Amino acid sequence: MSAPSGRRRGHDGHVPGATAGRGAPLSPTPTPRSTTRPPAHDADTGSALGSAVRTYLGHLAVERGLAANTLSSYRRDLRRYVQVQDGWGRAAIGDITEDDVRAFLVRLREGDDEHPPLSAGSAARALVAVRGLHRFAFREGLASRDPAYEVKPPTPPRRLPKAISLDAVERLLAAAAGPPGDPGSARGLRDRALLELLYGSGARISEAVGLDVDDLDPREGFVRVAGKGGKGRVVPIGDYAREAVDAYLVRARPELAAAGRGGPALFLNARGGRLSRQGAWMVLRAAADRAQLSEVSPHTLRHSFATHLLDGGADVRVVQELLGHASVTTTQVYTLVTVQMLREVYATSHPRART
Repeated sequence: MSAPSGRRRGHDGHVPGATAGRGAPLSPTPTPRSTTRPPAHDADTGSALGSAVRTYLGHLAVERGLAANTLSSYRRDLRRYVQVQDGWGRAAIGDITEDDVRAFLVRLREGDDEHPPLSAGSAARALVAVRGLHRFAFREGLASRDPAYEVKPPTPPRRLPKAISLDAVERLLAAAAGPPGDPGSARGLRDRALLELLYGSGARISEAVGLDVDDLDPREGFVRVAGKGGKGRVVPIGDYAREAVDAYLVRARPELAAAGRGGPALFLNARGGRLSRQGAWMVLRAAADRAQLSEVSPHTLRHSFATHLLDGGADVRVVQELLGHASVTTTQVYTLVTVQMLREVYATSHPRART
């Protein structure tokens, strides 16, 4: 790729231009300012750009209170950003131009020798971290301009959330207790309680494994969930989930806890520590295999929770609160799922539906 013919200015004097989104022309890869490539740096090294990234990540952790998983994603995306910009000779954050940011977005979408191409959604997520970094640097006086201000993310294709039928949910929950010959083991009781709570509350897997025993109100049948951005919500869990959790707490958790040093976590692993997201996903996947369900993802029970509520006549704003969505627009995508299901039923059932 040839070098850009000119450099657009940043936030202190932008010239609006094409974005790197869908259907827009892509910026060429900048030519390094030195023919000798300096050693690669990342967000954890002592380069000037790496130092700015560390300052930004510290701000996110301390002042913004970002969740550990979100912070880890930002760190990973910004590490790659530093490595790429360093390879182009942009060692300091003030050296980076708008074309450099656009070229990085192109690199994400096209991939390179060490990384496969990213989807529009993954590239957009990485750009969020990059834009946040430059906005912070400009505001804090670490740079004289914000070169990412005019760079728009690629538009991902709209995907409807995939829910499964109530019958499939019942099969999945029944299979969660383990093989037929071992339904009452400590792990089987834990796994059934976990999946019942996921479907009964609509919680994300990360939210469920983050629960402590004190977050439960078994008498009233509520659970206190810490959502994204530290936003908490109180959600009812229903009788089935409450009974499964009670059985786990009485008959299984003490056995699992004995293997560890004690702790507040609700769901424990075999070593007595807090069950991880990966561990919970393995529980869900194993249950899906036993139930012979192929299209199951970490969000399957959450999507099914929302879709089944709306199918039952629940108000979309109530579902929004239960899911912990900041905007009702995010929740409204589930109404499209129910409309699509109605169309499919009509198309296959009504005698005059054929075209």
